[in-house]
Amino acid sequence: MTAEMKFEEALKKLEKTVSDLESGELSLDDSLKKYEEGVKLAQFCSKKLDTARRKVEILVKTGGGKLEAKPFDEKSLED
Repeated sequence: MTAEMKFEEALKKLEKTVSDLESGELSLDDSLKKYEEGVKLAQFCSKKLDTARRKVEILVKTGGGKLEAKPFDEKSLED
């Protein structure tokens, strides 16, 4: 897994890995290798999502007419 891997590519590989593991057709050694790969892919995807979440900001006008960056609030989506 390289740093240049895109999130979508990693997610597809993770989905394939999960599918392979769920099939029950792999040997124990192959299952362990797939599981290890899946954990790495899941960590990679999680890191990418965390980075993206931190980058999402909402710009709001303050009283002085200046723009202020505020962290994205996931709870605002639930309303």
